[in-house]
Amino acid sequence: MTGLRRTLRRLLLLGCGALALWLAGLAWFVASGLWVRVDPTTPTDAIVVLTGGRLRLETGLELLASGVAKQLFVSGVNPRVDRDELLRHTGQDANRAACCIVLGHAADNTLGNARETAAWMHEEGYRSLRLVTSWYHMPRSLLEFRRAMPEIRILAHPVFAHHLDPEQWWSWHGAPLLIIGEYDKFLAAWLRPLANELWPASPAAPEIRNAAGGQQ
Repeated sequence: MTGLRRTLRRLLLLGCGALALWLAGLAWFVASGLWVRVDPTTPTDAIVVLTGGRLRLETGLELLASGVAKQLFVSGVNPRVDRDELLRHTGQDANRAACCIVLGHAADNTLGNARETAAWMHEEGYRSLRLVTSWYHMPRSLLEFRRAMPEIRILAHPVFAHHLDPEQWWSWHGAPLLIIGEYDKFLAAWLRPLANELWPASPAAPEIRNAAGGQQ
């Protein structure tokens, strides 16, 4: 019985330690998303918007109109949606904005966004981008984008939707679950290289893209 108690005590201590690390990481995750210093004036070669959240595209269009970049690349767009239809949903004049907007239809998740954007940036010969996505999605997006494009200068431009007030995040309806879910995805993305080393993936069949479009 003494040995069993000792084992249970060690397991409890390990569990408490793991929980403490997870909570500390969650606090860092929220702070890193909320307290990003936004620089709205420094020019970059491109603006990149990731689909899947409110006000992302509108913010990207406003930045493009302000002249801080040459082109706007929207990654993860539903294959059935064209540029004119996308702009109509935002109330923008398709003829005025279409010349400088490129849509990417290949990505259906954040890793796909990074790879799709990296290919487009290489094609265009661009060396810098402004990344526009929701604040809670920014840490994971930066992680994936910096891995995919270590040579590219990336400026973070988080978006705060009206119903997600960064000053009162603890009172949002459903927001804690959203943030915790995104934090767990961030941890999975952060650990992915280690997992790939420990358990190398066998050759797989080509992925089938989700036609619904949009992602977190």
